[in-house]
Amino acid sequence: MAYKLIGKNFIPPDIEAKVTGAANYAEDFRADGMAHVKFYGSPMPHGMVRNIDLSEAEKVPGYLGHLLPEEVKQPDSPVGFPILSNEPASFGQPILAIAAETEQAAADAIAAVRVDMELMPFVIDPLASLQPDGPNALAGMNVAGRGIDAQELKWSGRDFALAGENALPRGEAPVEWSFGDLEDGFANSTVIVEESFVHASNAHHAMEPRSAAAYWEGGKCHVWGSTQSTAFAQPGLANLIGIEPSELVLVSEFCGGGFGGKAASYPLMALPALVSRKLNGRPCLLRVSRNEEYNNGSARAGFQGWAKLGFSKEGRMLAADIYVVQDLGPNSGFPDFNNVGSAAIIVFQPEAMRFRATPVLTNTVPKGAQRGPGENQAANMFEPLLDKAARELGIERLALRLANAPGGGVGAKYGPDQGPVTSAYLREALETGAEAFNWVERSKQSGMRNGSKVRGYGIGQAYHTAGSNGFDGLVRITPDGILHVHTGVGNLGTFSYASTSRIAAEALGYDWDRVVLEYGGTTKHLPWNLGQFGSNTNFTMARTNYVAAMDAAQKLKEIAATTLGGDADDYELKDERVVRIGDESAGMSFAEAAQKAIEMGGRYDGQELPDDIDTMTRASAGAIAGTGLIGVAKDNLPKDATVPALAAAFIEVDVDMETGKFEILDYHCVADCGTVIHPMGLAAQVRGGAMMGFGLATTERHVYDPQYGRPNAQALYQAKPATYLDMPAQMNWAAVDQPDTQSPMGTKGIGEPLEGAASSALICAISDALGGHLFNRTPVVSDMILNAAEGRPQSHVPLATNTV
Repeated sequence: MAYKLIGKNFIPPDIEAKVTGAANYAEDFRADGMAHVKFYGSPMPHGMVRNIDLSEAEKVPGYLGHLLPEEVKQPDSPVGFPILSNEPASFGQPILAIAAETEQAAADAIAAVRVDMELMPFVIDPLASLQPDGPNALAGMNVAGRGIDAQELKWSGRDFALAGENALPRGEAPVEWSFGDLEDGFANSTVIVEESFVHASNAHHAMEPRSAAAYWEGGKCHVWGSTQSTAFAQPGLANLIGIEPSELVLVSEFCGGGFGGKAASYPLMALPALVSRKLNGRPCLLRVSRNEEYNNGSARAGFQGWAKLGFSKEGRMLAADIYVVQDLGPNSGFPDFNNVGSAAIIVFQPEAMRFRATPVLTNTVPKGAQRGPGENQAANMFEPLLDKAARELGIERLALRLANAPGGGVGAKYGPDQGPVTSAYLREALETGAEAFNWVERSKQSGMRNGSKVRGYGIGQAYHTAGSNGFDGLVRITPDGILHVHTGVGNLGTFSYASTSRIAAEALGYDWDRVVLEYGGTTKHLPWNLGQFGSNTNFTMARTNYVAAMDAAQKLKEIAATTLGGDADDYELKDERVVRIGDESAGMSFAEAAQKAIEMGGRYDGQELPDDIDTMTRASAGAIAGTGLIGVAKDNLPKDATVPALAAAFIEVDVDMETGKFEILDYHCVADCGTVIHPMGLAAQVRGGAMMGFGLATTERHVYDPQYGRPNAQALYQAKPATYLDMPAQMNWAAVDQPDTQSPMGTKGIGEPLEGAASSALICAISDALGGHLFNRTPVVSDMILNAAEGRPQSHVPLATNTV
């Protein structure tokens, strides 16, 4: 279908401010009389505070006050995420905060604090905690996770003895599900691949740390925060501060990176508000350092795992048996473990599968969602196993993937219940990418040597859910004829807050230069929207903006019918006018209709609102009532299946066998993202996702001192994210560009799997250059490549994590 705006490039309204430096982030907040806040982070991986001596801190010139754990709301759950704690369970976790006249004075006061602490048992390796006498990260418990009661779980010595040193023990699992006949699947398999593996945890390292500012005025708390979301962040942040959402004004126009770690609200965002309240509302700014960001920045979860995969002679996956142990960090973390199983199902479509998981608490940095949480680790862990199976079967690596990838749009199965999906074109993405990359011919050069460098090729696939439903849309046409789209999704930096707003403009037939986006803070009167995370925006926000636009369209037709005669069905929208079908001379402009809406009142100008919209949407629509024609509705469109975002990537590398370094020569990624909503934005997502993927695959990891439980790689240069200097000058991309069946204009999300496809392709290419060597560990760093090239054993114990 031909669209006026959808599928066309445009310049999002925030671009100029970003490139000129005019954009204001949370750390840029300034106010007269502003106080500066610093916090005291735990010097231990797990400790109990016995006494806090503030006497010297209070003598520091400029000292204003302090905040202690007993003065803030504590989590209801023992595995919650406290703002301040007397029992910190990770190094750097905040214990207390101090406010002072200057940032230096606050830092000096923190340095003068004396905290007497008792060192408690700690653990940094999940398997160590599962040993019969292993330490617990928290008192009396070592296993938790979403949907799992916090508990103590120990495996038997026999479990560990049976596995040996090189394989994952597979003791009792709190999570287990299966479908199909697993035993029969393996019995009928021509090749069975069985491997244990490790996927390291890694920091977010967002360029903008979790700085925040706050003050109190007029009975409301005003917060400037760095968050991916706006509307979705407000209730959680209000809860942390201890107020009603209506008492919170949140400003978050720009976010300097989040990738899931700033999906909504988080404890540090509430800290300056709580200190400000104690200082009678005085403005307070908390600037977070890089090390503090690392210690409190919500890292990607790590895994120790095992998989047994059975394949037919044609390469079809007949059976999959997967077990993962997740490193949760010191709280309930994020359910990456569930997503590992889900990803394996949708990408490989196995005929039978069993999945087991044990999420384990550790005294490492807090964990949370990070771009493709679980799904991208799954890609890195399983894609190399597909290559091994293909080699043992004697078939082409692409052919094996094509034998399993879902395609044709419909028919794919998802989840342990084998439910439907809205659309899936991974097979088509593989075919499109293989042709553009010339995979069949180029991959024949695998192993070609040029001096010390050896050529390698890889394919990667990845998945993430790509849409939700049930949220609200809100648009307004003012008497000057301008369309205002109120969007509360947030501005992570992907431009999708703007591109999905074009859905409303498209539905109403607007020119883009006559559209104003209302976003960036709750003062913009935002509807209740899902946050900008989880690759959901292009699907979820397309639906909310569409239903709001359709409500406005219906009201435009009704106003025309009331004014000009006839029924609403007698009218259509054309060129920002509502005109009689068959007689365009009979009609009125949108501007005239908006003025008429104000005169008619009631549901037309927002004085009367739908019963099913959220409280936030009701308040926002009520605040703009009487200012024009109001289109407001809840997304009640049909959705009865999972929305999958899928991606396939192809890569060419040279691996230097003398240095362990590699060079990426070519990269091509194909996205299954439904209708392409914004080509330039998609291209940026492909490149950015690949950059993160290359770092995930080869450089980023946590390294802890096993004796003291302290992190030894907190800085950017110690767990280096890739830059544009680490990638080919030209990166190619394409999209299947097939509409999703349950999105009004066919759009769905894509951001997450673009990373996993890139990272797994790179790992497979490095292995290919080494003759198919399996590392079974992510990241693949230079010394591992050198050891493999020279036939030496690796320097780490196979299942060790967080220490290598």
